[in-house]
Amino acid sequence: MIRFWFLLLVLIQLSQQNQTGVSQCGPQNLTVSRSDQTVLVEWEDAASCSALNDPILYNVTILVENQEIHSDGVWVAPGLVGSVHSWNWTSPLPMDCAAHTVRLRAQIDNQPSRPGQERTLPDKEAIYNRPVFPQDAVLQAGSLASFCCKVPDDQQFDKMHLDGNTGNTTKISEHRYALTVRLKPVKESGAVVLCETKSGREYGSIVYIGYPPGDKDLQCETRDLESVECRWNEGRNTMVKLKSQTSYQLDGSPCDSSSELRCSKRVKIGGGERNWTLTAQNVFGQVEIQDSADLSRRVHMFAPHGLSVGDVKARSVRLSWSWTVQQYHSLNLSCQIIVSDGSFLQIKHGVGLKAAVLTDLRPNWEYEVKVRCGTAQHFWTWSDWSSRVSFHTEGDAPDALDVWMQKKGNQTVIVWKKLLANQSHGDVTGYEVTWARTGGSDRLSKEEVSASVHEYTLDGDAVVTVTAKNQHGRSPPSIITVPATSSDETSMNLSCFTGSDGGLNLSWFHHPEASCGYIVDWFPVLEDDPVDWLKLPPSLNSVRIKPKSAAAGRRYSVSIYACRDGAPMLLQRKDGFFTEKLPGKQTKLFQPLSYTQRGSDVEIHWDPVPLTQQPACIHGYVLYYSKNNDKPVSVTTENPAGSSLTARNLESGSYTFTVAARTAGGAYGNTTLQVLLNDQDGLSNIFISLGAVFILLFLITVLCYRHWACIKETFYPEVPKPNMADWFTSPVKSVNPYYPSELGCHGEENMAVPELLLKPAEPLNNNNSDQEDMAVMSQAPPLYQNNPALRRHAVSTVFPNLTYNLPVADPERPADPERPADLEPCGYHPQIQAEVFGQNRAAQKPIICVSGYIMVPQQSQ
Repeated sequence: MIRFWFLLLVLIQLSQQNQTGVSQCGPQNLTVSRSDQTVLVEWEDAASCSALNDPILYNVTILVENQEIHSDGVWVAPGLVGSVHSWNWTSPLPMDCAAHTVRLRAQIDNQPSRPGQERTLPDKEAIYNRPVFPQDAVLQAGSLASFCCKVPDDQQFDKMHLDGNTGNTTKISEHRYALTVRLKPVKESGAVVLCETKSGREYGSIVYIGYPPGDKDLQCETRDLESVECRWNEGRNTMVKLKSQTSYQLDGSPCDSSSELRCSKRVKIGGGERNWTLTAQNVFGQVEIQDSADLSRRVHMFAPHGLSVGDVKARSVRLSWSWTVQQYHSLNLSCQIIVSDGSFLQIKHGVGLKAAVLTDLRPNWEYEVKVRCGTAQHFWTWSDWSSRVSFHTEGDAPDALDVWMQKKGNQTVIVWKKLLANQSHGDVTGYEVTWARTGGSDRLSKEEVSASVHEYTLDGDAVVTVTAKNQHGRSPPSIITVPATSSDETSMNLSCFTGSDGGLNLSWFHHPEASCGYIVDWFPVLEDDPVDWLKLPPSLNSVRIKPKSAAAGRRYSVSIYACRDGAPMLLQRKDGFFTEKLPGKQTKLFQPLSYTQRGSDVEIHWDPVPLTQQPACIHGYVLYYSKNNDKPVSVTTENPAGSSLTARNLESGSYTFTVAARTAGGAYGNTTLQVLLNDQDGLSNIFISLGAVFILLFLITVLCYRHWACIKETFYPEVPKPNMADWFTSPVKSVNPYYPSELGCHGEENMAVPELLLKPAEPLNNNNSDQEDMAVMSQAPPLYQNNPALRRHAVSTVFPNLTYNLPVADPERPADPERPADLEPCGYHPQIQAEVFGQNRAAQKPIICVSGYIMVPQQSQ
């Protein structure tokens, strides 16, 4: 019994000791740190924990803004009690924007230990003391960065962004927000982080985003053969020079002139290669670049010193200079001299070159020269240029004149270009012109021309020589032969050209007679401006010419000549425009405008367009025509010399015709003509029909008349009326007693009946009057009326009595069986009444004569 109570007492004491150990066990020496967004926690066990044989559970709790955001447990086995324990965790929130508190407490056998420990990782608000932070931070491009915004209590957050990049915005608390964004460089002056509230207020900060150094291409050389000088390229811009300058070291020695990307160091120059290392470093890191070189072959000389001139002549000068580095005198050098007009002269000389002579200079010319040199053996690079020096060469006789000619009617103008300053070699005092006729005459004519005149006019063909004079002498003679005007020149076909960009590209075939080249000239056609020209060598057959002032729409004449012994020969000639003028709204260009209608075709005519009204090359014409304002129809021609166009197959009606000239810039000069067309085919048909009817009626009338005349002659012959004149006292002329008969309408012979005339003074049976006499005359047979001889004999013949010696039928003669019974024999039938020749003659029975003649009385011998 005593033993039982003893054991119970021991157990109670052990239990009390165990509870005392658990209550005293816990973490100690707690430390909390961070690396970017990672929380690092380290601690040790209390000394009382070592007596425990149970595992220990450590509870880790993370709080942000007094709110638990994460918890975790760490078990420590009994064998590890007494060692240092660690735990890490990556926070989802920007740690710069919110303070992170770590609480650590031990638990043994589900019994809490003594109160645990806690540590707080502060944010950067206290450091910057601004609503937006960090401020003026230098951040590396490509990294992930967080920016914090703490809005005042009386404001509500709206948005955050970095130069427009909104990134990922996280809410930490009601008034605390974070912006997480991948950084990109914007500009060297920095990027702006803005935090905006809903009331429109803005809070911001500036950060600098950049790169580590990117220098490259190290190159080392020597200039004085006593030191090394290295240069390099910076590479990409670090973008943080305002906050973190890049520092440089050459083989471990700091570079003083690193801002110029150049670094030097005194070394001993010897033969053989060696390595040179340059280190570049900034806040983000460093880079090393190297170069291997034998400096004895990389000599970069200093510029020549003290350049001067001497022994200046018309076409040459002597230059001299010196060296500031003594070692240069032992080097084999090559020097390059540049003069002010851009020409180069390279001279290779011996050791220590320090003088040169320039030749082929222009007389009376201002020059400016400079010199640079380099090693001839193992050439590395040229030195810097020396200072410039100026000099003026002496004068000389002028160069030969550039002479040409221009035809103006029957005269020829000899022209020459004014000598430039580099050609006159002094002030020109005048010109001398001499010429001789090309007809074999040896007589020379000479005339002085003032310096301000550059042309001379003469008549006919001649050989002309022109020279220029100045105070130093005369120029070489310039000779040109003026040819006689040929028909080839006047009849040459002038094609219209169009230039481009104010110029004209010309090309032609080589000519075998062009022994001294070609001449291209041009001048305005409608103005009295002088000719301009260009002379080319025989090897060239193309050129681009451009007048000095080619106004748009200005017409030029361009000619190509072959230069040969004697007079130049014309090869081509063109008229056109270097710059065409866009046609304006000019109307009524074609005046007068007329038309000709040929059936259903209408031909529109116009006069040639004057050259003064041609702002561009005319490539043809277009004729628009429409009927009653319908859709117009066009007819075109590509002949620029055309003066008419024809619209075909037109119907009658009112037409509008418009003529325009076609150019590359469009049509212009619209001229309109209104025409009312008639149906000429209908009128022609009417006229033809009327003509046919008229001809038919005429033929019918003629046939009817001839038929009636035949009937009349056959059935109603005209009986001559006796003339009551004194037969014996009236003079009688000899008349052919027989008259040849005419063919009748049926082919039979009709006898011509003589007309019997009655004198007005001797009426016959008191039954005839003057009117009846006229009636008798008018009713005579046609042959008798129309034969002047018969009329003359009829008028002049008179009959003395009332009887006629006419043969009559013999009563005893047997009757002709073929003769009609009612026909009476031919003979005279006395006229009983006067109305036989009157209006009632048709009622009389006709007297039909079959044959025989009416005898005319003959004059007695």
